[in-house]
Amino acid sequence: MTARGVHFAIDDDTAAQLLAARDDDAVMEVIEQIEEEGDFDECATDKAWDAIHRSLTDGELTYVGGNYPLNAAILGGRQLYREDDYTVSYLTPAQVADVAAALGEVDEALLHKGYSQIEPDDYDGPLGAEDFDYTWQNFVDLRAFFQRGTAASAHVIFTVDQ
Repeated sequence: MTARGVHFAIDDDTAAQLLAARDDDAVMEVIEQIEEEGDFDECATDKAWDAIHRSLTDGELTYVGGNYPLNAAILGGRQLYREDDYTVSYLTPAQVADVAAALGEVDEALLHKGYSQIEPDDYDGPLGAEDFDYTWQNFVDLRAFFQRGTAASAHVIFTVDQ
């Protein structure tokens, strides 16, 4: 089953620490500080991040699928963690603004169109009306998060334990 995903809006100093991290252990030290401090705006998309990403891209769960800026909302940012047991995807404030603008154009019908591209055999969740409603509600929260991040000129990271 897919792990729970969380986005964090981080400030310039925290982003600089994260980008200066020399290896995965150092990246995780900064991530732990972010999680423990709790001073950052965050958006937990729970397990819906998977379907949101697939719906905004090409129906698949890859780092490179789909087109910018929609593919950057979840996995398409700069990957800061190298091993395959965790994901830390990073966006600059300019990219956050691009994503926010693109997400603002996505309505329920468009997200559902993307959702319908998901191959059932390649998806860990229960595809259907209930799952789409769950996906849509989390998407609405994510869209609002990116709008707040743009207003704050924040950097954004997406994290998920694999």
